[in-house]
Amino acid sequence: MSEVLLRTEGLTRTLPGDVPVTLVQDVSLEVRQGEAVAITGPSGSGKSSLLYLLGLLDQPTSGSLWLEGTETSQLSEDQLANIRLARLGFVFQANFLLPEFSALENVLLPIQRLGRAAPAEAEQRARKLLTDLGLEGQIEKKPHQMSGGQSQRVAIARALANEPSIIFADEPTGNLDTVSSAIVQKILLDLARNKGRTVLVVTHDPAFAAKCDRIITIVDGKVGKPATTALSQPA
Repeated sequence: MSEVLLRTEGLTRTLPGDVPVTLVQDVSLEVRQGEAVAITGPSGSGKSSLLYLLGLLDQPTSGSLWLEGTETSQLSEDQLANIRLARLGFVFQANFLLPEFSALENVLLPIQRLGRAAPAEAEQRARKLLTDLGLEGQIEKKPHQMSGGQSQRVAIARALANEPSIIFADEPTGNLDTVSSAIVQKILLDLARNKGRTVLVVTHDPAFAAKCDRIITIVDGKVGKPATTALSQPA
């Protein structure tokens, strides 16, 4: 059995205020290397809030999160930022590409920020990622010159730029047409099944979720039922 990359115990996130709002409540789970895990549930149930906690984009009010054996709750903001840059990749519904930069420049940014690759090596890696995702003809184009599906593939290449252990995707196909959605789904699932990456994806699409290895359902901030194997779900 593959190793556990991510583990939580009692993970909870509550927004303070006159009437505190709990976004995620007492979530305990494990995610292993090479898994494609779908996070599903009704709108407003806490899916994205959970993903942001798992991806260290937000900090829990209580509970613990271990990432590759490191307990993260006591780490500083700088330490968390370094982990996100070096070991995690993110794809969002809005691709958040910098509009003034080309596809190549957008993918180069995280490599340059990490600073572990020489300029020639960084560019070679960025070009290969874009080419592997079928974007060899888009490398010098800016986001407004590409389709939504092409831009989302650039965002995936950017997420992979520093060879992360885990990819977090928040409704990555939500703004795409059917054909582009199918392409992005295939890319993300291939990363898990053929490249050994771990992929956690928030999705409203039951067909996409059913293709993943496991489904975690969130209801009112809690895991609504035991995490299930997607293959056991009805078609």
